[in-house]
Amino acid sequence: MSGITPYRTLHDIARAAPGLTRRAEIEAALDELEYLFEVIPPELQEYAEPVIASLRDKLAAATD
Repeated sequence: MSGITPYRTLHDIARAAPGLTRRAEIEAALDELEYLFEVIPPELQEYAEPVIASLRDKLAAATD
């Protein structure tokens, strides 16, 4: 994960999530977060789970 700070990435995605409305934006954020989830320490995963769930809900509701 050279150059990637997991805490910062999670923070940035969580902060941006409410403003994401287009399917492509949501999918990109979800892909990044799901990848990050696989490589972050378990103690950080608990913070990522609700953000992932929120993005999945948004994706299911997206119309474009």
